[in-house]
Amino acid sequence: MTIDINALALVLAQAAEAEIRPRFRALAKGDVHTKADANDLVTVADEAAERFIKREVAAQFPGVLFVGEESVAADPALLSKLGDAETAIVVDPIDGTFNFASGVPLFGVMAAIVSGGETVGGIIYDPMGDDFVMAEKGSGTWQTGDHRPAVKLKARGGAALEDLTGMASTSFLDRDRRARILSNLAKVAFVSNYRCAAHEYRTFAGGHLHYLMYNKLMPWDHLAGTLIAQEAGAYAARFDGSAYKPHHTEGGLLVAPDKDTWELLRREVFVD
Repeated sequence: MTIDINALALVLAQAAEAEIRPRFRALAKGDVHTKADANDLVTVADEAAERFIKREVAAQFPGVLFVGEESVAADPALLSKLGDAETAIVVDPIDGTFNFASGVPLFGVMAAIVSGGETVGGIIYDPMGDDFVMAEKGSGTWQTGDHRPAVKLKARGGAALEDLTGMASTSFLDRDRRARILSNLAKVAFVSNYRCAAHEYRTFAGGHLHYLMYNKLMPWDHLAGTLIAQEAGAYAARFDGSAYKPHHTEGGLLVAPDKDTWELLRREVFVD
């Protein structure tokens, strides 16, 4: 089944208008809950937005497998169906929930379109800026919305190791490897993270960063962003050099302007 990416993008924006923005900085104490640990949060806005998106996907794209972060939290077996699905839509209703719950306006709504085990479409919507960064396989990466004409995005070019700037999420690494990588990051010019993959991928695709690194690979966090980065001209692979696929949840992910920069970062910074 062919998914109209623009129709799907509109659903994300409608969900944000109905369920997310009205709750920003308006959450009651009982509206926020923890999942795996104290830093892994879910809010009533996450749950309501996912219900909204799931309902619209079922109405507009009947028969498509829907894989949402909160749906998988309720039914973990759903995740295993992604690799074999003919067509699937993978959704993160609020990426950056910690920021959202903290009143920090740095969060996004993400969706990826998966066909035959391959990511073919990706959308990252910024509810606060009311614009989209979107990509379809083979068609480039575009920023559109907020009453502005669409702009084609291009990833930043490579640089010397000491001039590289980027984002790295080290929290899911084991302690020894995290210590090695944090020490190695002194070799580059700049490292940070937004606690929000949606905005990290948007920033990278816009040409403002040289690299992104993640260890835990839940599909709602990275499928859309990886395609967006690749369609902006970047090189992305798991730590062992293999391609990142929708069914992968382990193996790490490193995104860089080109393969040479990827290999430089892997050798000098993101070591085993």
